[in-house]
Amino acid sequence: MSARLRNNLIAGFIVLAFWMIWVFPVMVHAADPIVTQSTSTSTVDNTTSTTTKVKTNPPSAISPSINASNSDLCVVGVSGAVQTQILGISSGLTVRDLNCERLKLSKLLFDLGMKVSAVSILCQDERVFRAMKMSGTPCPINGLIGEDAQREWDLNPNLIPEPEYKPMNKGEWLDRFTNAFLSILLIGLVAR
Repeated sequence: MSARLRNNLIAGFIVLAFWMIWVFPVMVHAADPIVTQSTSTSTVDNTTSTTTKVKTNPPSAISPSINASNSDLCVVGVSGAVQTQILGISSGLTVRDLNCERLKLSKLLFDLGMKVSAVSILCQDERVFRAMKMSGTPCPINGLIGEDAQREWDLNPNLIPEPEYKPMNKGEWLDRFTNAFLSILLIGLVAR
């Protein structure tokens, strides 16, 4: 069992124990959220009884808005929220787009007249590396270009960029499955 999987399982059990000790007893004994009751009785020749119950919706957990509308940023905003009768959770974060950063760096170097450096930055992407090799123009390495660069790449295959999307091995798959299962379990507990 990997250390990451063990840590994920321990964290899941801690969260589950917290819910069982603190949250579920409160949910069992909690009163209806906001209840307004009015009863009126009047006697004339007949008896009329009126009962009114008003139950309001729970307060909302509102996701934070993440402004990434500036065209010079290489980030994407992600946010989400979950609300139950008792607890509301919302969160947001930004995710870096490394390919966008690579393109901006390459353009900046090209604009400064450093064309080989601009191509070298793009060659860090495995797809560009393969395309350059297939076109007969290998990526520059150690200041070498053309056939000299190809000989250097042949001598140093460990420097060739690897694909970003590799198939998962069994350990990675098990870690991701465990994380997904624990997340679904916790969301199910929160939504009850």
